[in-house]
Amino acid sequence: MTNPAGPTSEVFTAAVTLKAAEPEHLDLAFSAVTQPCPWPKAYGGDMVAQAAAAAMRSVPGGEGGKTLHSMHSYFLRPVDIGAEVRYEVELLRDGRGYATRQVRGFQNGKPVYVCLANFAAGEPGGSFTADAPLGVPVPEELPGSASYLAGFGLEGTMTEQSRAYWAGGRGFDMRHVPGPVYLAVEGERVPHQAVWVRPFDALRPVEGLSDEQRDLAALAYVCDYTILEPVLRVLGLAWADPGLVTASLDHSMWFHRAPGPGVVDDWLLYAQEAGAAESGRGLATGRFFTRDHTHLATVVQEGMIRTPEGRP
Repeated sequence: MTNPAGPTSEVFTAAVTLKAAEPEHLDLAFSAVTQPCPWPKAYGGDMVAQAAAAAMRSVPGGEGGKTLHSMHSYFLRPVDIGAEVRYEVELLRDGRGYATRQVRGFQNGKPVYVCLANFAAGEPGGSFTADAPLGVPVPEELPGSASYLAGFGLEGTMTEQSRAYWAGGRGFDMRHVPGPVYLAVEGERVPHQAVWVRPFDALRPVEGLSDEQRDLAALAYVCDYTILEPVLRVLGLAWADPGLVTASLDHSMWFHRAPGPGVVDDWLLYAQEAGAAESGRGLATGRFFTRDHTHLATVVQEGMIRTPEGRP
């Protein structure tokens, strides 16, 4: 679950390295492999980032080209870990200012994921950036997941494999405010939290993607790890609670600004807020900010949250 040489961001770049494939249903096709994780199903961010990469490879980029500005996804079936997913891309529209793609993921002969992705050439207009939350400690003052978990034994459903995954197997260092919800809810049961995220090392080039496209895919990849946590926090639930089952249901993401060179290699603040919890589902919103408070992207996701018997 971890690299013997230490934590590395290569797990992300391996996930979004696509191979050309023969389409069976739509216009273009690529295949990608889901990355190791200690759960019964693949990580949802694999599918979002892989579909983003497939869509971006179908739209001319570069100087004067169009860039990804939004994605709207549904997770249809559990996806096998360490197995290929074939992503087929439908070229729905190529206009002067905008382009639209549909991407469907297939595994074992069945659709497992679907999204619409939109691209824009951009044009002159006004600019506004939302305010980043105030009073958040800088990441250098916060413990990483590995140092936090080093103070605990195996508790609840945590195993050696899940401890290693949380500590260094996800490609990104994550530092929570308030503390994490791995084993218990650290701090008050409030409907919000912030997470500083940064790759463990500089992101590697990805064949078929520009560095800007790779960085957009990185935001799509890392966003799903913690987006349901403010819902868990306000309900008083932790990931290692026996009987807790979660799954991503649908996901939307808007890319307001393309990260500049090296921006995603530095710390980003991921500010998150619970919107609702009802009928076994929870909704949360997240916003990515740079250190200088530039708002890069917004995420909204709904997930299934089956709580342990007798819990709220």
